[in-house]
Amino acid sequence: MSNVRLWWLTLCVALGTVMGVPGRGQAAESAGVTTAHDTATLITDSDSIAPGARLGVALRLALRPGWHTYWLNPGDAGEAPTLDVSLGGGAKGTGGTIEWPTPRRILESGLMAYAYVDDVVLPLHVDATAADGAPDGDVTIKAHAAWLVCADVCVPEKADFALTLRHGAPGPSAQAPLFARAEAARPVASPFEAVITPDAHLILSGHGLGADVVRDAWFMPDQPGQIDQAAPQPLRLSGDHLSLGLRRLDGVKPDMPQAGVLVIRDRAGEERALTVTARPGAAPAGMDADATRHQGLWRAVLLAFVGGAILNLMPCVFPVLAMKALALARLGGAGQAAQRRSALLYATGVIVSFAILGGGLMALRVAGDAVGWGFQFQSPAFVTGIAWLLFVMALNLSGMFEITIGAGGGGVRSGALGDLMTGVLAVIVASPCTAPFMGVAIAAALGSSAVSGLLIFVAMGVGLAAPSLALAVAPALASRMPRPGAWMDILRQALAFPLLGTCVWLLWVASLQAGPGVVVVALGG
Repeated sequence: MSNVRLWWLTLCVALGTVMGVPGRGQAAESAGVTTAHDTATLITDSDSIAPGARLGVALRLALRPGWHTYWLNPGDAGEAPTLDVSLGGGAKGTGGTIEWPTPRRILESGLMAYAYVDDVVLPLHVDATAADGAPDGDVTIKAHAAWLVCADVCVPEKADFALTLRHGAPGPSAQAPLFARAEAARPVASPFEAVITPDAHLILSGHGLGADVVRDAWFMPDQPGQIDQAAPQPLRLSGDHLSLGLRRLDGVKPDMPQAGVLVIRDRAGEERALTVTARPGAAPAGMDADATRHQGLWRAVLLAFVGGAILNLMPCVFPVLAMKALALARLGGAGQAAQRRSALLYATGVIVSFAILGGGLMALRVAGDAVGWGFQFQSPAFVTGIAWLLFVMALNLSGMFEITIGAGGGGVRSGALGDLMTGVLAVIVASPCTAPFMGVAIAAALGSSAVSGLLIFVAMGVGLAAPSLALAVAPALASRMPRPGAWMDILRQALAFPLLGTCVWLLWVASLQAGPGVVVVALGG
């Protein structure tokens, strides 16, 4: 019996000893502060510390899906996190600056953010020195952190942390791999020579920057207020030179150096982040900055033209183009002059409308408003109005009534004003279809000079109007069009159904924007 009691006593003492000693991982991470957006803790790369050693301390944020926090330069909006750390007890010392991992770019509503998502570790280092008293005692760490988390809204957060480390030789903690991951994500010093030209081209020179290695690149300045951070950065590779076209903000002197992080993505998809400080200077021999700019512009113009041509196949535009096809079919028996005039007027309406919309968008952007292509479809009133307009057109095609524009006999006619307005209508309903095909071209237009941007928007209009322009240039094509007949009435009625389907889609869009109540208003109208 005494042996059993002795065994139980030994077991209890052993358990008490094990439970009374904190684990290595627990000593290196503080208690968490949890909100609806994230969980924050303070972690260290060692669970023990002594004077003369260097201790890694980090703010760790486990962000909920959809939320992000910010880099040293938060971008067009936001605020960088702060972390203040001090040691007490068996050692003393204060923390340095945060050693920032490379952020990701998040572009929303025309604003650029440099941010972190998911599990974020923001480290700094503390050099421990001997304390005035109790040099062999435990070391206490106190820290205050403040950060901003954003999704659809932004929420400022802050917390105070405390944890205790044993006095002794440093050894890796359970959190040490998180510090290694953050270190691996930090940008490294660039091995390439870098210059920033007077027209804001960031050019790097050196072996390993050729087109056979580099697939993409982008630059993030370490301070806001220097460049348009949301503007596109056209990339050009020439020999051992890499050029990114930046856009300086008004008031920034062209002879100022440019510092920040350049990220290069290679052909395998791997990314390398480099810290760059570009000195003011001219483009190196063999790297013509003007050619870089012009190459990027003409590439954007070509993309705009191709995207505009593809719009002819989109469901947003097809109903309007079908109406134009009916009008052209009626001209199959007319003279070449009438055919040419109708096609050119329609093309004029398309191109002029694109030019007006593009000029208005760029004017608003210069004035400081963050707008994008298709912004008019963010208005429930506009969407409802377009639904009403297309519904009236569907009734017209169904034979409920006829709209005649211009002089002449009965029936559905075009006329000069009708041809122009058909082109205008095609552009209005085309705008929500452009993004999947012309995002690069539109971004380039909004980030370019006024003349370059206007040229890109005109190219979109030329692409959309290309079929009509082909008829105007080669009138013989019109002679191959089918002659008017009873088939036109059947086709006209059939074309009403795509318009009605578009109305249903527009009402769905309006309901998402303003709730189900807008459907009642729209149907009542």
